[in-house]
Parts: sequence; structure tokens; C-alpha cells
Amino acid sequence: MTTRTARPVPPSVVRELLVTDDAGRPAVPHTDDEGGAPLRCCLRRSRPGERVALVSYAPLRRWAAGTGTDPGAYDEQGPVFLHAGECAGPQGTDLPFTHAHRVLRRYSADGRILGGRLVGAPEDFAPALTEAFADPATALVHVRAVEYGCFLYEVRRAGPDDTSQP
Repeated sequence: MTTRTARPVPPSVVRELLVTDDAGRPAVPHTDDEGGAPLRCCLRRSRPGERVALVSYAPLRRWAAGTGTDPGAYDEQGPVFLHAGECAGPQGTDLPFTHAHRVLRRYSADGRILGGRLVGAPEDFAPALTEAFADPATALVHVRAVEYGCFLYEVRRAGPDDTSQP
């Protein structure tokens, strides 16, 4: 079985988004008094008192730019939480945010949606991801929250350049 890893928003992209997000707006950092925001830079929930920013992010657009692909009408942007300062990145290899309903949205190498799947139970998440990559046309999968439709992270097909970040 192939190990799949969640890809956070890369540090270089986080730095860009904290200046101007993908909607052209400046980031507005704030102190998260309650904690619990799903941070896309380190793939964990924020802790009370951490500085975070909610910014607009276009993951497929950025992936497409890095691969020379045109996402066409599938290009979209949405809100993501990031640390507003230094971030240590992910601290483990487990797939995060699998405790609730999620949508796995599959994309082809030319940036087109191949399909999606609702995953309702945490124990169904890994098999659904394996199933998504059983289709050889699947280049990457976006994991999204059902409640808000927000992008949580990306998983790519394993390959020789699997460690690269756009």
C-alpha cells in the first residue's frame, strides 16, 4: 500500500498570502482567543492565543501554474486559516482533519475535476483516498470540509517528484 501524505500550504506561499491573498486583499492577522481554527500551514487546529490570519487561497490555480496547466472554470478560491507568523509545519505523518464529514475531490493532470466522494466516517477516509488514486487519471485529491466547502489540504499521486511543493 502506498503511503499518502497531506500537503500543507507551502511556507513560501504562506508568506505571499500573508502579504496579499489570492483575492488581492491584504491579510489581517488577529489573536485567536478560542483556538480551534484548522490551520493549513501546519495541518492542526490553532491553540488559544495564537496569531492567525484568514486569507483567500486558490489551491488549484497555484498547482496549475506550477505544472503549466490551465484550471479553466475549476479555478476557485476560498478561505483558509494560516499562522500569522513563523510556523513549524506539520508535526506528524497522519492525515489530519479526518474526524468529520469530508469531501475528496479528484483532479486529473490537466486540472479537470474527475469526481468527488463524501466520506462520512473517520475509518472510511483512508480507503476512500486509496480508491481515489486507484483511478490512474487521478493526479491529485483535494480534501475539503463539508460544512463550509473549504479546502483543507491536497494529496498528490506518489511519484519521483512527490516531495516537491509548488
